[in-house]
Amino acid sequence: MPRFAANLTLLYTDRPFLDRFAAAAADGFEAVECLFPYDHPPEAIAKRLRECGLTLALMNLPPGDWAAGERGLAALPGREVEFRQGLERALAYARATGCRRLHAMAGVAPPGAARDEMHRTFVENLRTAARRAAKEGVTLTIEPINLRDMPGYFLNFQQQAHDIVEEVGEPALAVQMDLYHCQIMEGDLTRRLERHLPRVAHIQIAGVPDRHEPDVGEIHYPWVFDLLDRLGYDGYVGCEYRPRGDTSAGLGWLRRWRARGGQAGEGA
Repeated sequence: MPRFAANLTLLYTDRPFLDRFAAAAADGFEAVECLFPYDHPPEAIAKRLRECGLTLALMNLPPGDWAAGERGLAALPGREVEFRQGLERALAYARATGCRRLHAMAGVAPPGAARDEMHRTFVENLRTAARRAAKEGVTLTIEPINLRDMPGYFLNFQQQAHDIVEEVGEPALAVQMDLYHCQIMEGDLTRRLERHLPRVAHIQIAGVPDRHEPDVGEIHYPWVFDLLDRLGYDGYVGCEYRPRGDTSAGLGWLRRWRARGGQAGEGA
């Protein structure tokens, strides 16, 4: 049965961030993830994890100036120093919290940027960062993101991400496969999981097209969860969706899945 992690950036948003850990634990989650924890000291996050018996499955490196529209630095020429500084900051949080996976966002292409130059920058930054992360026992991930939600984002397709991982050639670099983004950009989730799962370190889910709970929309997630079991995936599945209403009330999909022991069954 997949191991689910609550994304505390999108879930339980009716309460302060540090109070969301207890809410996730009360709903039966054993792990959490978040986008950017940097508004809070790492020690405060580590304390909440210990108190709630939770694992921090994933967090992102600092993204640059989010308010100004930046969505990561890893592929941005001329921002290499800032990217490395962000990596060190994230590694400090990883040490404090025990987080073993860090997502390095590629970034949105600046006006006039050449894709071949962005590609070279991305590969070089990832190679350096993966070697640094490996020394801390951390896996670095890259994630294809759809162009509807994030216009201009550099990394969009599964094969593109896996080709970059192969080019970088570092064991501590892997792909973060968000099935919401993948469905929007490519579809064919079953074959893509069968093809790519060995180099996938983290999976995320949401309903398509509106990014709500995974029991609504065009993806039949019970099939996907059974497939992950059949393929032997033992990583976390991050619940990175926007609830239609109260987060806990919207977890009926998870309660039903647990009640039937993780089997899709008839009519699931």
